[in-house]
Amino acid sequence: MPNQQVQLNIRFKAKPGKKEEFCKELFSLIEEMSSEKAFISAIVSDDLDQPDDLIIYETWQGTRDSWLAEEFVKPYRKNYEGRLGDLIVDRNVSWLQPTGEWGSHITNA
Repeated sequence: MPNQQVQLNIRFKAKPGKKEEFCKELFSLIEEMSSEKAFISAIVSDDLDQPDDLIIYETWQGTRDSWLAEEFVKPYRKNYEGRLGDLIVDRNVSWLQPTGEWGSHITNA
């Protein structure tokens, strides 16, 4: 399916006192990945009820398998992944496929 899209919803829990440093690393990663051909969008949000938590919602052209094969292996991700142990306590990734959309035109749903 040529117009297939995949979304990643990732929740990070920053280590105490490390959220600002983590944000710098994450935003730097987003700047790099935003130039990728398959990249569509990314939204980063603070959790108002859990101040150490940060959520990123990414939309990519392709499938989970294509993302893992083509995007996760990019060299710029290696340094980022290496730094995470110093900055976060936990990371929870949900893989999503859009099935409907209202109010924007980000997905093909």
